[in-house]
Amino acid sequence: MKPTDKFSGKADVYSKSRPSYPTEYIDYVLAANNLNETSRVADIGSGTGILTWQLLERGINVVAVEPNDDMRLKAEQNLQQFEHFTSNKGSAEETSLPDNSLNLVIAAQAFHWFDQESFKLECKRILKQNAKVALVWNSRDFKSPLIKENAEIFKKYCPNFYGFSGGIGEREEVFNQFFRNGEFEFKRFPNELVLDFEGFLGRNLSASYALKESDKKYEFFVEAITNLFEKYRHNGKIVMPNYTRSYLGNV
Repeated sequence: MKPTDKFSGKADVYSKSRPSYPTEYIDYVLAANNLNETSRVADIGSGTGILTWQLLERGINVVAVEPNDDMRLKAEQNLQQFEHFTSNKGSAEETSLPDNSLNLVIAAQAFHWFDQESFKLECKRILKQNAKVALVWNSRDFKSPLIKENAEIFKKYCPNFYGFSGGIGEREEVFNQFFRNGEFEFKRFPNELVLDFEGFLGRNLSASYALKESDKKYEFFVEAITNLFEKYRHNGKIVMPNYTRSYLGNV
């Protein structure tokens, strides 16, 4: 299955269950790149528009580039009220955006799907001089027993699971190779998630590698996720240790 097809059929649960980004991160990325209402930003691999929404709310002109039809349509439905929103069917490697037209390229929860060298070349083409690339993830905190047990469930039932965020983790060499001269600014922001059962199940089912209802072991997978929630719940909620990690630099 092509990476662009992995989220087909998951747009609704993705839109409902994936977390947004902390206000502190949005403040940071706007200030660090001197963004204002005249700025134009491309959200590459924009999915259902979770980060796009947060940027649009700040008055930024955003073009959302997403190859998956289901995800892109969901974003268009969610964001149609914003006059500064543009939806574009394109990929990280071929955005079809004009040369030297952007004040920032941002990829949220998406960089691990890209051909990184081709994406770098595309960023160089579409960014204005000295404009930067921002890479950001909402990441699980592996110091937590809950997160470790959650990963074991994926390993047991989901054959396409190679680690959260495609296994890219926080290996610095990946970012050293991508950013110019290996120079980038790393920031980490707390983003703890408090979820009820529906939210916790949805967060798990929205993963690209999660089983679908048509898969043979789907019921066993859901049962394991349910049992995990029951083990750690308190007053009907579960606290999922999570943080936002940010990489910003020139390419």
